Amino acid sequence: MVHLVYCDDQSKEINRILDGSKTMIIRGAAGRKIPHSRVFENEILYFMEKGTKKITAKAVVENVSNFIKLIDDEITKIIEENNDKLLLTEKQKDRWHKKCLCLVEFHEVEKIEPLDFDHQNNMDDWLIIEKIEDVVVGTSIPYNYEKSKF
Repeated sequence: MVHLVYCDDQSKEINRILDGSKTMIIRGAAGRKIPHSRVFENEILYFMEKGTKKITAKAVVENVSNFIKLIDDEITKIIEENNDKLLLTEKQKDRWHKKCLCLVEFHEVEKIEPLDFDHQNNMDDWLIIEKIEDVVVGTSIPYNYEKSKF
């Protein structure tokens, strides 16, 4: 599987991924939600800055850590212990202060020729797909959540 990850435009997250300073992405929710337990080593991540409709970078998953039923102190500790890779702002730390966390470390980042993203109304900020062409203008297919079910 490959993954399409929306990056925060306000904090210029994609720039920090491309310059090598940010090497980990976080997602969290009150309960298990995509991508929790659905990302694996050596899978490909594609990155897109929110609001641009352009997929501009890719990387390889190096390590994944999934957590459930965390208490406040554990959440804070996990975020702080990994913030040298996450580079979260205070606002982002608050946003991802959730009981279920998924931390995805990546390497082999490369800028790619921009691909036009074919947005559909039912899409989240992390998509699990067979191949990137499934969400690119001209080759996209209707997105469904079959690949995203637990």
